Amino acid sequence: MAVNKILIADDNQANAELLEAYLSEIECDLTFATDGEETLEQVKAIEPDLILLDVMMPKRSGFEVCQHLKSDPKTSSIMILMVTALNELGDIERAVHAGTDDFLSKPVNKPELLKRVENMLALKDTRDENERLRRYIEKMDEPAT
Repeated sequence: MAVNKILIADDNQANAELLEAYLSEIECDLTFATDGEETLEQVKAIEPDLILLDVMMPKRSGFEVCQHLKSDPKTSSIMILMVTALNELGDIERAVHAGTDDFLSKPVNKPELLKRVENMLALKDTRDENERLRRYIEKMDEPAT
């Protein structure tokens, strides 16, 4: 099975390094972005399975990045976990409205982060398998030529 690709998008290097250290227990390929525009460029380049997305970043906020990715059929299936210092109800509602799959407040609790990442990757694998089976069934239903 292919190794999952995770993109860590955070403009604070210390936060990115902490997430990297926490994720060292999971077999995955990590890539980093430090602003919203770079995040979108990295998505095109590596096609990640999961993005750990900070909200407050230069050039484009995490909200904007999330909404952009979720509105594009080519990237809408990428799992997004917003990881942010914002934790007011309005921020959570805005994240959900932008299309995030989950929301985690800083400071990040390592066991909680690891469990959420594992669950989100498992969900992504299940979605991918369902899509593969759906395409297979459609192909089987096509009339023979």
